Amino acid sequence: MPDVVLPALDEQDAVAWVLDRLPAGFRPIVVDNGSSDGTARVAARLGATVVSEPVRGFGSACWAGLQAATAEVVCFMDCDASLDPAALPAVAGPVSAGDADLVLGARVAQRGAWPVHARIANRYLARRVRTRFGYAVTDLGPLRAARRADLLALDLRDRRSGWPLEMVLRAGLAGWRVVEVPVPYRPRAGRSKVTGTLRGTVTAVRDMRAQLRDTR
Repeated sequence: MPDVVLPALDEQDAVAWVLDRLPAGFRPIVVDNGSSDGTARVAARLGATVVSEPVRGFGSACWAGLQAATAEVVCFMDCDASLDPAALPAVAGPVSAGDADLVLGARVAQRGAWPVHARIANRYLARRVRTRFGYAVTDLGPLRAARRADLLALDLRDRRSGWPLEMVLRAGLAGWRVVEVPVPYRPRAGRSKVTGTLRGTVTAVRDMRAQLRDTR
């Protein structure tokens, strides 16, 4: 039974929808990253394992969730209702079957779901990964799956916005089999803490540039 790490910051309006659509056999681990609303309370009431990570940052939340996970296969997915949990079996399946080491969900976006500046930045990063490692990837999105033991062995260090890119870069250096599968992407509930703000966008760009430099 795969574990699903769900980093959450003030996602009270989305967490119920996400947990309600989680497929049978997937255990939710909601990582409350310092919410000021009822995110943790709602998640606990709906049966999720709730982990508190007060140190802000997407990477901090993902790392805390990975530490709390116990399943052989661990998935990561945003908890803002932009990604449909129904896609989890397609993402986790190749890892569970031993056909891939890391599976990325390539977002097929609805109108208005993906800001243009974020889409352009993502395409640039995916191109850098393709050029460097030869992976046929088009998206470095947040929905992904890998084996827990292998992820821990990567020794990921970023605790902010560089976490998703660092995972792919270190997987490439380790010779992992990395593939992607298409997943639907819809407008999120509320405003994004990263691409929805100037400060978040600047921080994400800085963090990801650091990863490209440090794993050169």
